Amino acid sequence: MFSGASNMVEGVDRAFAVIFGIAIVFIIGISAFMIYTVIKYRRSKGHEAKQFRGSLKLEILWTIIPLALVMLMFYYGWIGFAPMRKVPPDAMKIVAIGRMWEWEFDYGDGRMSPELVIPVNKPVRIDLKSEDVNHSLFIPAFRVKEDVVPGYNNFLWFTPYYVGEYDILCTEYCGLLHSSMTSKTRVMSQEDFDIWLDQLAEAAAIPVPEGLILLRNTGCLACHSVDGSKLVGPSFKGYWGSERVITENGVETSITADEAYTLKSIYDPNSQVVKGFSPGLMQSYTDVVSEEDALKMIEYLKELAGEI
Repeated sequence: MFSGASNMVEGVDRAFAVIFGIAIVFIIGISAFMIYTVIKYRRSKGHEAKQFRGSLKLEILWTIIPLALVMLMFYYGWIGFAPMRKVPPDAMKIVAIGRMWEWEFDYGDGRMSPELVIPVNKPVRIDLKSEDVNHSLFIPAFRVKEDVVPGYNNFLWFTPYYVGEYDILCTEYCGLLHSSMTSKTRVMSQEDFDIWLDQLAEAAAIPVPEGLILLRNTGCLACHSVDGSKLVGPSFKGYWGSERVITENGVETSITADEAYTLKSIYDPNSQVVKGFSPGLMQSYTDVVSEEDALKMIEYLKELAGEI
C-alpha cells in the first residue's frame, strides 16, 4: 500500500513532520520556561534572579543539543531530497513550458497539451523551460516543486501512484495573473494514456495558423480567450470588425476593431481601454512582437471572424 500520491510524498512528509515536531517542542518549552520565570521571579514575591557564569556543563548542553537537532533535521531533509535528483533511466520525458500566465506541456513531435497527462505507476521526468520570467512548477499532491528560470536547465521527476486529477500551481510571483497560472495533472491507466497520446498526435498533425501560434507563444491567450469567455482582457471571438466602446484620454468613444486599432492595442495598450476592463493591466509589446508578427496575428483574427 502506497503512502501518498507519488513516490516523493513519504520522504517530504517525514522531513516536514520531524522539523515541525522539533519546532513545536521548542516553542512550547521556551514559552513554558518564560512563563515560569516571569511568575517565579516577579517583584511582588521578593525573589531575585541571579546571574551566573562559567558553567561548562551548560555550554556543552547548548552546543551539543542544537547540533544534534540540526543534524537530525538535515538527515531527514537529505533522505527526502536525494531521490528527487536521481531519475530512473526509463522515465518518460516531458517538457513543461511556463509563460505568463499559463503552463503548456510538450510531448515531442509537435504534441502540445495545456494539461499534464501521464500514465499511472510510470516514472516521469519533466524538464522545465521558461519563455519569459521566473516561474515555479508545483504539484502539491506529489510533493514536487522546482523553479522554472529562463536559460537555466532544471527538472523534476516522480512516479504517480493513483489515477485521478491533481492541481498544478505556479509558486514564483511572475506578474499580474500569477495566481491564475494553474493547470491540472491527469493520471490515467497506460491504456487510456496511449489512446490520449494518439489523439494528441492526430491533433498535432492538423496545421495550426501561424498567428495563433504567435498569440499563444507571446502569452496573449492567457488574458484573451478565443471562445468568448471573459478573462482579464476582451475575448478575440467576434473581435475583428466589431465596434468597441473605449476610453481614450478620459473620454468614452466608439471605434472599429481594425488593423490600426489592433496595432495600437499591441504597442500602446493603455491609450485605448475597452469599457469594462481596467487600464494598466497589459504591458506594451513593442520589444516583444515585431510588426511582421503582429500582422500575422491580425490575419488569424480575421480568420477567426470568418473574413478569410
